[in-house]
Amino acid sequence: MIAEFIRFILSNFTLTFLVIGLLFSLVAILRAPKPVTAAVVVEKLISWHVFWAIGVCFLYNFVMHSIFGKTAAAFIGWADSPFQFEVGTASLGFSIVGFLAAFRSFDLRLAAIVGPAFFALGAAVGHVYQMVTEHNFAPGNAGVIFYLDILIPLFGFLLLWLSHRFSLTGDH
Repeated sequence: MIAEFIRFILSNFTLTFLVIGLLFSLVAILRAPKPVTAAVVVEKLISWHVFWAIGVCFLYNFVMHSIFGKTAAAFIGWADSPFQFEVGTASLGFSIVGFLAAFRSFDLRLAAIVGPAFFALGAAVGHVYQMVTEHNFAPGNAGVIFYLDILIPLFGFLLLWLSHRFSLTGDH
């Protein structure tokens, strides 16, 4: 049972890192000086989202596609390819920007969220294409990762919008 749980966490790493980011956000919100405003909540959410769901998640993706390419390809239901390394290095770039942006300016966070968001949304389109044309319902193509390729970018855009909204209104 423990081995199955670990396998689930590692296989569904986008969910794992999203949840860890939310947990870190919750702790940061609980530790923030009182009264806690909406602006503080959004700040904690976006900081830890960028750190975990972008920085750590894409670092993990880099490792999986660059070092364990055959395993990653099989999980997606594809054959191994030299493009695995290219996906890995793109993921490393997203990861580095995520780490740089996590506790910085709105503009850096915008860059950290937009690039990976379009990558993930494009991957979601590719997953749908594979499901329809190739009947590829491998866990890495049609499972949790597929849904989070849509949800994480939308959540990131929501956090960006809220962050921008509160910075303009001065609601602290």
